[in-house]
This record gives sequence, structure tokens and C-alpha cells, in this order.
Amino acid sequence: MSESLDETDRALLGLLARNARAPATELARKLNLARTTVQARIEKLERAGVIRGYTVRTETAPGAMIRAYVLVQVEPRYANPVATTIGRMREVESLHTTSGRFDLAAQVGAPDTAQLDAALDRIAMIEGVRGIETLVQLTTKVDRRW
Repeated sequence: MSESLDETDRALLGLLARNARAPATELARKLNLARTTVQARIEKLERAGVIRGYTVRTETAPGAMIRAYVLVQVEPRYANPVATTIGRMREVESLHTTSGRFDLAAQVGAPDTAQLDAALDRIAMIEGVRGIETLVQLTTKVDRRW
């Protein structure tokens, strides 16, 4: 079933994993959906066995990602093309210019280590990239995105 979950289902399951008793109106607001749409999706996920009772039970939490910060050193004349190329990668969640030893900092997310590794290899191979340093996120201590 996890293969047939779309991005909205994964986002909904992520919210429910944080608070399985969140009201549908709150979930709808956070997902920018109608309350009835959220309720219908929850019912569909219950019927499919993805949601059981008051918790989300799957082998791995749907939408769970392995995330890393990738610090990138760039040859100055390649700054814009490198940033554009990295920004187009589907694994890149955010990209920032920085000061100091590194020129760019990207937050990269992938569902498993193999896909994260492949994304890091693609970044390192971009013409104009001098080097990268990767910091894999382990435990989240504070997350204020929601």
C-alpha cells in the first residue's frame, strides 16, 4: 500500500504520526484541504489498513525521510549554474547561499540511504563543485515547521 500513497497521504500520515488525535479541521488547515477531503482520506487509509486504531502502524513511517545538510564548495565562475542544477534535484528541500568555507548549503531528503547516497554523488559530480561535506541528521530535537 505504501507505494500507492500520494504526497498528500504521506503528509497526512506524518501529521497523524505526531498527533493521532488531531481534529480533522486542524489537519485540513495544515494540509490546505477541505475537512471532508481529510476525513475521506483518513477513512480510505483505515480501510486499507494503513491506519489502525489511534496510531499509524507501518514498517517505516510514511513520509519518513533520511535528511542531510550538504555543504558545497563552488568555483566562483560556476556559482549560478551549480545552484540552478542543485535546486532542480527532487531530493533538495532547500538551498541557501552561505558565507565562510562553503558557498551553498542544501537540505537533502531521501527515503533511504541508497537514494541519499546517489543524490550526494550527483551533487559532487556537478561541474564547478570543488567539494562537499555532508552532515546526516540523526535525532530531531525541535521542529517548528508544524
